[in-house]
Amino acid sequence: MTAGDRGGRMRFQVLGTLEVHDHRWRVTPNAPKQRSVLALLLSAAGEVIPTDVLTEELWEGHPPPSARTTLQTYVYQLRKQFVRAAGPAGLPRLVTKHGGYLLDIPEGSLDAVEFERQVASARELLRAGDAERAAETLGGALALWHGPALADVVTGPRLAIYRTRLEELRVHAIKLKIEARMRSGQHQELIGELKELTTVYELDEWFHLKLMETLSRAGRRHEALEVYQRLRRILHRELGLEPSGEMRELQRVVLAAG
Repeated sequence: MTAGDRGGRMRFQVLGTLEVHDHRWRVTPNAPKQRSVLALLLSAAGEVIPTDVLTEELWEGHPPPSARTTLQTYVYQLRKQFVRAAGPAGLPRLVTKHGGYLLDIPEGSLDAVEFERQVASARELLRAGDAERAAETLGGALALWHGPALADVVTGPRLAIYRTRLEELRVHAIKLKIEARMRSGQHQELIGELKELTTVYELDEWFHLKLMETLSRAGRRHEALEVYQRLRRILHRELGLEPSGEMRELQRVVLAAG
């Protein structure tokens, strides 16, 4: 098989378990530290990661004397896998540069980057008043997720920050989608989804607020007030806090509507 025969673009997935595949086969590394190296390189978005940063991350601040040699072995194994899948002249390329390593991958081949691109596009659509297309775009972006980010990768401090950032962006996208659908008038259709979201993100007041709003608009005032009371109990139990002024004001409005 020539390099040209192998030319299917490789895809990298971090929005769930770490996966690498092309149009024919899966080429995801199996060794835990090798997977961590790949995840770190992908998280750097085409920038060089110094060798010292990689070894500190992989061995949690206590790299053994053999750390650099072992890291070179992991990089060599990754390069072999990439060449086998894409050919010697193809992308991705894992290059040694300025005392570190850089992973050069084709544009659009990392799901996290594609996710952020689609969310940014949806944000512009929403700003332009096209709520329906914004919701559709956000649905496509969220469909790229297949579980918690880097679910099967051992993470040190740097990867933990990257994972948290991705999860926060996911929640942001969910909220944007809810907002877009509400602007499209889909209040009744959102009730079931919002109920589930208030369970998954029970400390996030925003989802409770939107559920109260949709229930109130649907004439289900009693259920809306129950949402407030449930949130109040959760916040008091978990954080020793009361609902925000915005939540209290919405409760007052719902009560007054009765």
